[in-house]
Amino acid sequence: MTKHREASTIKLAVSLVIFPLFALIISANLQAGQFPEPKGLVNDFASVIAPEYESKLRQVTGELLSKTGVPIVVVTMPDIGGEDYNEYANRLYAAWGIGKKGEDRGVLILVTLKERKMRIETGYGVEGIIPDGLAGEIRDRYMVPYFRKNRFGEGLLTGTIAIAQIIARDAGVELSGGVSPVRPPAKRGSGLSALLVGLFFLIFLFSMGRRGSLWPLLFLPFIGRGGGYAGGYGRGGFGGGFSSFGGGFGGFGGGLSGGGGAGGSF
Repeated sequence: MTKHREASTIKLAVSLVIFPLFALIISANLQAGQFPEPKGLVNDFASVIAPEYESKLRQVTGELLSKTGVPIVVVTMPDIGGEDYNEYANRLYAAWGIGKKGEDRGVLILVTLKERKMRIETGYGVEGIIPDGLAGEIRDRYMVPYFRKNRFGEGLLTGTIAIAQIIARDAGVELSGGVSPVRPPAKRGSGLSALLVGLFFLIFLFSMGRRGSLWPLLFLPFIGRGGGYAGGYGRGGFGGGFSSFGGGFGGFGGGLSGGGGAGGSF
């Protein structure tokens, strides 16, 4: 009878240890199974990036990776099952291992269509050159204005170029092809601002013809300022200069992110 009780106690103890371990293993496998396999640096699982923009994205991210060793990985998802998009991006970054292990220099740009959310997730190694505030500025200035109009290819390209330029500058290299951020859509009201600037300019010219009229000089700081996002960001060319990387798997080496970056709705 005593031996029977001892055997039962041992079985109970073993079950209390083994079952939780199995549950953890199953949970980990389920979580890992939530993420698709990466196709390369550009992963358009939602099929919202036009071929011309996908090609340019591959060129920019491929050249940056070859010159700096830092991958920018672009991902679009049709939906993430209602998950918190910040947590999803952080886990996806770890699951794919973006960047070299121990260096953690990489960037993930995630867009999820159903949830209307986007996230720039930065690895530990680039948080110093792309702090959260700068990531938020890139989001607001170069990406969200396009996403709100469902122009995902353009928004992803402009945001990727802005990030790539920062990383390249920090590494002391130049990206070829005349890369520069493409001008985002102007905010509403920019036409009115331009009209006001023109009006001030005409008043300035008229008043300068009158002796002793100095008050129009007060408007000089405003002449030439446009509204919205239009100032100072021309369209960059992508003529030959980029090498083709064809969506290879370079840049996935076990890197981690600490949750730095910026995200939000669009």
